[in-house]
Amino acid sequence: MHNRKTQLNAIERLLNIMDDLRVGCPWDKKQTFESLRKLTIEETYELADAIAEKNLSEIKKELGDLLLHIVFYSKIGSESNAFDFADVANSISEKLIYRHPHIYGDTKVKDDLEVLENWEALKLKEKKDKRVLEGVPKSLPALVKANRIQEKVRGVGFDWDEKSQIWDKVQEELNELKDELTLENNFEKQEAEFGDFLFSMINAARLYGIDPEMALERTNKKFTKRFNYLEDETIRKGKSLHDMNLEEMNAIWEKAKKFD
Repeated sequence: MHNRKTQLNAIERLLNIMDDLRVGCPWDKKQTFESLRKLTIEETYELADAIAEKNLSEIKKELGDLLLHIVFYSKIGSESNAFDFADVANSISEKLIYRHPHIYGDTKVKDDLEVLENWEALKLKEKKDKRVLEGVPKSLPALVKANRIQEKVRGVGFDWDEKSQIWDKVQEELNELKDELTLENNFEKQEAEFGDFLFSMINAARLYGIDPEMALERTNKKFTKRFNYLEDETIRKGKSLHDMNLEEMNAIWEKAKKFD
């Protein structure tokens, strides 16, 4: 691995390249905070995919793409004297020092959960006029947002005393969902009950240290792999999925499970 001086030189090199691009490249000159926003979101998802696939070379590449965006935004900010890269780096450094009193102060913590609770309490101190859930971005995907909401309220003590208590809540929400689906006369209520059930399952995942987004994505990948096997085997036998019954498909599906 590179030493600290080499790493700092690499950052300086990137900053210099950004200066050159902003002056000399027609595309780079035209970019704004707004035009880069959608590209940054895309790069973030690409990084998330690389992490899910545990592909270290892709993680490195996608981190580079995201770092470019941070440098790009900082360059645009410097052009109006609003902020530059140093301001961005110093701002997060100061925040990290303030929110880690167990490292840079005298606070004692027993585990990572207490660190999170302290973190949320300090954030509320910083923003006395803001509500606990104001810091949750509105544009987050619903599953990720639900998990973040639950983490936020946990930080101020709104949580189950014992994690096993969540299963009664999950069962309660499942029963309410089944009852509403049986009536088959009010789609809005059915949708609401389904949302409540999903929210309780995301809560259960959080309590047991499971990232629900990652868990679901792994299931997506597993299902896709199995279905591709089913499709490939069907084609290999000269058949079409449209002409097969569910029993025939299930027979191949069970074979696909062996390759997980």
